[in-house]
Amino acid sequence: MPAPSPYAARLDRIAVHRQEAEVLGGRTAYWSYGPDGAEVTVLAVHGFRGEHHGLEPVVAHLHGAGRAGFAAGIRVIMPDLPGFGETAPLPGRVHDIDAYAQWLTDFAAEVAPGAVILGHSFGSIVASAAVAGGLETPRLILVNPIGAPALEGPKAVLTRLAILYYALGARLPEGIGTELLRNRIIVRGMSIAMAKTRDPELRRFVHDQHDTYFSRFADREVLSQAFRTSVSHDVREFAPHIAVPTLLIAAQRDDITPIEAERRLATLFPDAELVEIAHVGHLIHYETPAEAAGAIRRFLRPLAVPAP
Repeated sequence: MPAPSPYAARLDRIAVHRQEAEVLGGRTAYWSYGPDGAEVTVLAVHGFRGEHHGLEPVVAHLHGAGRAGFAAGIRVIMPDLPGFGETAPLPGRVHDIDAYAQWLTDFAAEVAPGAVILGHSFGSIVASAAVAGGLETPRLILVNPIGAPALEGPKAVLTRLAILYYALGARLPEGIGTELLRNRIIVRGMSIAMAKTRDPELRRFVHDQHDTYFSRFADREVLSQAFRTSVSHDVREFAPHIAVPTLLIAAQRDDITPIEAERRLATLFPDAELVEIAHVGHLIHYETPAEAAGAIRRFLRPLAVPAP
């Protein structure tokens, strides 16, 4: 039985529409939250192995509990990354950082030109690469940004184990390899490691989300390519080339990028603000979406978004 979402009531108040767009020769599935005539559009990119559902708790709090003033001022567009969820892999392309950045740039031009760009986790790398490469946006928002090399820091050993895991999944016979990559015990172990909340109902929801959506990748090849991309790049390499105002929303207990590295990352941008959230790790979008949404609302107010 699925765990109930603590954010369902808020989400139920928001109009949601599923659509598709032709991007780089493939069909990208995306979801639109809020009114088409909104003053500001946010284009949000999810993290590695996730899909659009993961950021819905933040969307729920952005729109508030039926507060028409803010809901009328913002729309959120959330696509599934190529190779994940309901978006097929990019035809004839290796899913490296250049491909993902080009996909995001072309998707934004097709669906949401001029949108504020938001990226979570791996999505922070994709968003930063695209904006540094010329994607026009008035503002950039990075949630749980990957601000340090994956093979450095206190969790380097775990990263090396993950590299071994994905390499093994790619090299074993296809059926066995794919089963390993979708293994529910391994997925649950990852979820337990990342969750910091002590709320039992929220923990059940987080684990259910990972059980349900974390294995919705198209095939092991695209998963392997995306993983290599995620551990080969971080936001630091793009930060100095991003001129637009940037908001970093970081967690003080993030096991993937320690908060000290996030503080250093903020200094690399020409114009960046860092918001730190306590008592949470790499799952800000699940465990503290209200705090993240509050920071985003404040950051967007200069774009004439009404206050809630």
